[in-house]
Amino acid sequence: MAIVLSEAYRIVYLGMTKMTRAVCCFALVALATGVPAFSQSDGAATAQARIEELEQRIAKLEERLRRIEAEPSATAEPPQPEVVEKEEPTDPVPASADSPRETPRQVTAAAPTSTPEIPDEGRDLASSETRLPFSGYMDFHFNNAQNEPSQLDMHRFVLLFGHSFTDRIQFWSELELEHAFVSGEGEFGELELEQAYLDFLIKPWLNFRGGILLAPVGLINERHEPPAFNGVERPFVDTVIVPSTWFDSGAGIFGDLGRGFVYKAYAMSPLDATAFDAEEGIRGGRQKAFQSVVQNTAYTGRLEYHGLPGLSLGSSVWWGNTGFNLPDINPRVRVFEFDGRYSFSRFDFRGQFARVDITRTDEINFLTQLRTGVNPNIARGMRGFYWESAYHLLPRHFPHDFVAFARYENFDTQHRMAPGFLPLRQFDRSAWVIGGTYYPEPDVALKFDYTVLRNRSSIIEAHNSLNLGIGWWF
Repeated sequence: MAIVLSEAYRIVYLGMTKMTRAVCCFALVALATGVPAFSQSDGAATAQARIEELEQRIAKLEERLRRIEAEPSATAEPPQPEVVEKEEPTDPVPASADSPRETPRQVTAAAPTSTPEIPDEGRDLASSETRLPFSGYMDFHFNNAQNEPSQLDMHRFVLLFGHSFTDRIQFWSELELEHAFVSGEGEFGELELEQAYLDFLIKPWLNFRGGILLAPVGLINERHEPPAFNGVERPFVDTVIVPSTWFDSGAGIFGDLGRGFVYKAYAMSPLDATAFDAEEGIRGGRQKAFQSVVQNTAYTGRLEYHGLPGLSLGSSVWWGNTGFNLPDINPRVRVFEFDGRYSFSRFDFRGQFARVDITRTDEINFLTQLRTGVNPNIARGMRGFYWESAYHLLPRHFPHDFVAFARYENFDTQHRMAPGFLPLRQFDRSAWVIGGTYYPEPDVALKFDYTVLRNRSSIIEAHNSLNLGIGWWF
């Protein structure tokens, strides 16, 4: 009844002229206050004061009615709050098998997902709601390696900003500051724009993306926020074999194929073969979208499967010619990677294998030595793998979580050499990383680990290290 009366009041009131509204409101206020509208005993000054007071009240009532008119009708169904799932601000995927406790928490305003919700075909895109999501993360580390000075380092501070122009056109970006400052007193950090792209959402199975993109290769490159992985530092395999963070200019397609399969396929700027080396493989060859040379286009893609509870499988490829800075030769790089994650009860498991193949490395080494006087001893084949087991120690009903883990890694950037070149054994390495991650809150991670690093050299010794870290994201 109250709703009907309210609606009737709005209809009658809105049908009045401004003068009529003023007179009615004048009368209502006068009746409510028990004061007659006009009295012959009132002086001119008193009457004028009352008129001004009532005009102020009328103005307030009109303002209140304008606000009521701007709101949805009381008879309309109240709007439902929009909840957007976020798995990583760097292009999340369906619920992963990283942790049965969904660590880190997956709810916030976030980047466009790889399985976008496509609006109704007949919807007017011009009237779509505009949303301004933002996110960020931080890595703060203490590293104490044997025979080296201990270091405290604000390794990364990252801000991510997005914008939905419509439900079909969305933007996302990632700006990262490494080591707290860019330059000063002979020291150098990095300020990088690691992502800046537009998504054009057409269908769940076919969408377009263009800008600065993360190469969809490996477990960590697209999911590198601190609470998303165990260990203070990122895995070695995802640093020197797959050169995370790996990003460059590009464009391509992505989507959800159904039955648990999602994919990405991009054309991107190639690597620069003149910056490869023996220790870190292809890592130095990233152009990082800085006036990237695209004399040759590189291609990359990833297919993931999430069709079974607790299980995620993925495979990635990258290939392209890389010799735009080398005269007369144009070597080709191929990267292949396979990974898997599985969670069961309190256990989490993950593993990854990656391989890099480079053609004509003998010529690259020869030409680089002629230019610089130093032979980079680049291998024609590099490979790495790791497996990790983790266990959640605290009961599920606890608001906190503590994960103990152990990871074994083997990574060799001198795995296969061109004829006439010998491998440098100090770059055939393995590591045990043992530690724990405490989550006082799902998006905050306090980490520690002890890393036992070994190599095959009888001369150059690898150093163990104790590492502590704090990381968060929002």
